[in-house]
Amino acid sequence: MLKSKHALSKVLEDRIAIIDGAMGTTIRTYGMTEADMRGERFKDAPKDLLNNGDIFSLTQPAMICDIHQRFLNAGADIIETNTFGATGISQSEFFVDDPREHGGRKDPEFYQKIMDDPMLNDLAWEINETSARQCRELADRTSNDTGRQRFVAGAIGPLTVSLSNSPDADDPGFRVVTFDQVLTAYKHQVRALIAGGSDVLLVETIFDSLNAKAALVAIREVFDEDKQDLPVMISAAVGRGGETMISAQTVEAFWNAVKHVKPLSVGLNCSIGPDLMYPFLTELAAKADTAISCYPNAGLPNPLSPTGFDLEPDDMARFLGDFAKNGLINIAGGCCGNTPDHIAAIAKALEGKHPREYALELAGARA
Repeated sequence: MLKSKHALSKVLEDRIAIIDGAMGTTIRTYGMTEADMRGERFKDAPKDLLNNGDIFSLTQPAMICDIHQRFLNAGADIIETNTFGATGISQSEFFVDDPREHGGRKDPEFYQKIMDDPMLNDLAWEINETSARQCRELADRTSNDTGRQRFVAGAIGPLTVSLSNSPDADDPGFRVVTFDQVLTAYKHQVRALIAGGSDVLLVETIFDSLNAKAALVAIREVFDEDKQDLPVMISAAVGRGGETMISAQTVEAFWNAVKHVKPLSVGLNCSIGPDLMYPFLTELAAKADTAISCYPNAGLPNPLSPTGFDLEPDDMARFLGDFAKNGLINIAGGCCGNTPDHIAAIAKALEGKHPREYALELAGARA
């Protein structure tokens, strides 16, 4: 039996969908302090938490919801959950002593204790489910108010550990975690994002293809075990040479590694600005038989800029408008350095622009 087409797929047939901008960049404009991050709940946490932006969904929900709403008001069709680092593995960086500070090392035995830690498991679940519910409520309210459906993408980030590379130059075969440990962490995150009401799952900012493979296997296993099925979006970060940064895969190799998932979209985000990203996006658009997403950084880092990045809203609008003119994109937005003002400018520039055509190619490839 054929499954009914997802509502977001129907949107992508008609127009270029807009995805939101940078949560971290926008958080910084609110001037939050370490005490604000901790709130009452985490006031006694032994390590600094200010760079743990996912925790803000629990300690400063009004601010996080305000940011999501500002992106929706700017024209975003898709808002991402504030869960980029919301696995027990990533959260352990903020709540567990680093054994390297005492002459030890992080290894699979260390991370097995992380996997078995009830506090970290409960915290990861709460961040993911809470953030998804926050987005769900705001997306639904905005859909009702505007008459245009909005979508929640459950954001699954790349982790603070690598399955592809050894951190020990003298032991190239060493890995700090096992594939099964990463798989387990991602399955826990996926289930919580689904429980919170995500419309799609977004595996993003991929710079380690094996980590991403674990996330995609986790999604498939959860779907099979829980009789769930949501669209999957996949987005990689690339270096100046067009390679995924740790795995060093070319864009074409990356697509070949993930196309079996039959994702709703595949694309590039973060990493480099839109000007440097253009040739690699062109290559991906020529190879992939599904929708193409693009949400680059606002240029290169610039500490003198208010956002920390070079490009202003009009700059991003111009670049992504050119991408649309050349038939490269179906989903567009911004990553680091992109505020609601950037997304508003991008949305305006892409309004009425024809999306990249891929449906006929897709039908031919899978007939």
